[in-house]
Amino acid sequence: MVPEETRATGPLRPIELATASVLAGVAVALTVIGWFLPHLGPVAALAVVPLGVVAHRHRFRALAASAFAASILSFLVAGTGTVSNVVECAVVGGFVGTALRRNWGFGVVAAAMAVIGPVLAAISVGLLYVFSSVRKLTLDQIRNTWKGIERLLRGFTILDGVLRRLDHFVAAAIRDWWITVGVIVVVATFWFAALAWVLLGPVLERLNWLRAVDRLEADRDVQDSSATTQPVPVTLEHAGFRYQRADVDALQDINLRIEPATFVALVGDNGSGKSTLARIIAGRAPTSGTVIRDGSAALGKPGGTAMVMQHPETQILGVRVADDVVWGLRDAAGVDVDALLHAVGLDGMDDRETSTLSGGELQRLAVAAALARRPRLIISDESTAMVDAPGRQRLMSLLSGLPASRGVTVVHVTHRPEETADADHKYRLAAGRLSEANGAVTTRPEADGARSATAGPRLSPAGRRSLELRGVWHTYGAGSPWAHKALESVDLAVAPGEGVLVVGSNGSGKSTLAWIMAGVLRPSRGSCLLGGEPVRSRPGSVGLAFQHARLQLQRPTVKADLLAAGAKDESDAATHLSSVGLDWSELSERRIDELSGGQQRRVALAGVLARNPEVLVLDEPLAGLDQPSQESIVALLGRLRHDRGMTVVVISHDLEGMDQVCDRAVHLDEGRVMFDGPRTDAPC
Repeated sequence: MVPEETRATGPLRPIELATASVLAGVAVALTVIGWFLPHLGPVAALAVVPLGVVAHRHRFRALAASAFAASILSFLVAGTGTVSNVVECAVVGGFVGTALRRNWGFGVVAAAMAVIGPVLAAISVGLLYVFSSVRKLTLDQIRNTWKGIERLLRGFTILDGVLRRLDHFVAAAIRDWWITVGVIVVVATFWFAALAWVLLGPVLERLNWLRAVDRLEADRDVQDSSATTQPVPVTLEHAGFRYQRADVDALQDINLRIEPATFVALVGDNGSGKSTLARIIAGRAPTSGTVIRDGSAALGKPGGTAMVMQHPETQILGVRVADDVVWGLRDAAGVDVDALLHAVGLDGMDDRETSTLSGGELQRLAVAAALARRPRLIISDESTAMVDAPGRQRLMSLLSGLPASRGVTVVHVTHRPEETADADHKYRLAAGRLSEANGAVTTRPEADGARSATAGPRLSPAGRRSLELRGVWHTYGAGSPWAHKALESVDLAVAPGEGVLVVGSNGSGKSTLAWIMAGVLRPSRGSCLLGGEPVRSRPGSVGLAFQHARLQLQRPTVKADLLAAGAKDESDAATHLSSVGLDWSELSERRIDELSGGQQRRVALAGVLARNPEVLVLDEPLAGLDQPSQESIVALLGRLRHDRGMTVVVISHDLEGMDQVCDRAVHLDEGRVMFDGPRTDAPC
C-alpha cells in the first residue's frame, strides 16, 4: 500500500487530523474491550493495528496526535491502566507501520524492540514507583485476578499442589513488583510487535484502494497562510485540471472572472466538471493554467471562502445543531445562531442531534454553518438537491440576496433552471469546457445511452408479494433525553407491481420509512412484512437505493462495485450500468471517488438492480441528477414497473417528475400518513 503524500513540516492537514482522530477512537475501543470484558484481554493488543495504520499513511506528527487523543480518551473512559496499553501500542504500532512503509524487514523490528522494550519497562516501573496509589491499584488488580482464578480451580484436587506453588509465585511477583512489571512490559512489547507485523500487512493491503484524498486541500502557494484574505475577485486563465490516473482532463482551457458581490450560476450535466471548477474557485491549484487573485481564498476561514458540498453529511461535525453552526470558530459568541437557523428554515432545532436530521435538513444546516463564518465567497455545490420545494425557495432567496444584502459573492452549482433566474452571470460546462449560458438555461434531450432497457425477466404472478407496514412507530434514541420520534402509527400496504410515491417535507420521516421497508432498520413498534413474512427475514428481496449514494458504494472501482453488488459477470454488470445511462467502456475502471455525485447515484442504482429485487425502494433517486439523467432514470423505473411487474416505491420531497412510474401518492407529515390516494389528488 502506497502511503499518502504528506508534507514534512507545518500543522496537521485536515485529512491527517481526520485519520488520526478516527483511528484513535478505534484504538480506545479495542483497549477498553480488552480490559473490561471477561476473557477478551488479548483484544487490547489489537490497538497496535489502527495506530500502525496512522504511522504508515502519515507522518510522525499525525501518530503523536492520534496517540495523545487516544490516551486522553482512554483515561477519561477507563482510567490510568488503559493509558499504558495505548502508549505501548502507539510506540510499537508506530514503529512497525513505519517499517512497512520503508520496507524494513522483521529483523530490524525485532532489534528495535530489544531496545524499546527495556526502555518502556523502565518508564513503567519509574511511573509506578512515583505514583504509589497507581502502583497499589495495579498490584491489587493482579492479586484479585489470581484469587479469582484460584477459586475457579480449587475444586480440582489434583491441582492442589500446583495451586500452592503458583500462590507462592504470585506472592513473590507482587513483592518484587518492579521485576514483574519490567518482564511483563518487555514480553508485551515483543508480542505487540509480532501481532502488528502479522496483521498490519493484510489490513494495509485491504485498505490499499482507500486513498484518503482531501479534494478541498489547496496548493500551499494558493492558500498561503501569510497572504491576506481576498477570495474575490478571482480570474482563471486557460485553467485546466486532470485527476491522478485519469486519461482525460476534467477541465480544459477555462477562462473566467468572478467579481465581488455577484451571483454566478454554473450548470451542466453530471460529470461535466462543475464540482472540479468549484474546488478551483475555492482555492485548489489547477494542473494547468493560472488562477489570479489579490490574496488567499482562505477556505473555511472567517471572512474567506465557505463551501457547501453535495454531500452535507461529510461536513457536519457537531453533535447538536447549534454546536455545528459554530464548530471551529474562535469567536463563536458573536454568532447569532437562532437567526442563522431561522434564515435556513431550521427554527427551534438548535438542540436537535445532527444524527437525527434528514438529508435536506443537513443541507440547510451546512448553509447556516457557512454563513456563520461571514464569508466573502460562498460556493454552493448542489446545496438544494435534498431540500423540499418550500425549503429550496427559501434557500435560493437567501443565497441570491447575499450579494446585495451582505456583499457576498455566491457561486451556485445546480441542475435546476429555475435556480439560475436571478444570477448575474450564467455559465455552462460540457465535457470540461466552459461557455456562457445567456438567457434561460435549457437542457438537452434524453441521453441515448439510457434508452436501452435491461434488466431481467418479468416477475411471474406467483413471484409477486405485497409489502405491508402494520402499526409502525419509530423513535431514534428512545428512552434518552435526545429521543426523536420519526414515525407514528403508520399503516401502509403496497400491492405487487404498484408504483407509490412517498412525499413530504424534510424531516417528515420519509427516509426512516424507506429503511424500514427495506429491512435495514427495525421499527420501534409494529411490523413490516413482505408476502406475510418479516422483510428482515428476506434479505435482498427489497432493494434500497440510499439517499446518499456514496454510502452504498463499497468497492474501489465501478466494475468491482457492481460485481460485489450482485452482477453475475462483467457482461451482466455492463448491461445494468447501461440501463442507468452510463457507458461501461468509459467508466468500468473509474474509481468511485472520481465520479460526480450524479454518476455515483446511477452506479448505486445499477448495483441494486443487479440483484433483481422483488421490490425497489428509492430514496430521492433524482437528487443531484441533470435533466437528461432524471428523464432516463424515470424511463427506466417505468419500464421496470410496467414491463417487469416490479413494485416501485419512490421517496421524494415533491410530486414532480414521476408521472411514468407512480400513480399513487402517500404524504407524510411529522411521521404520520396524512394522505394516501391517487397521485393526481395529492396535496401540493
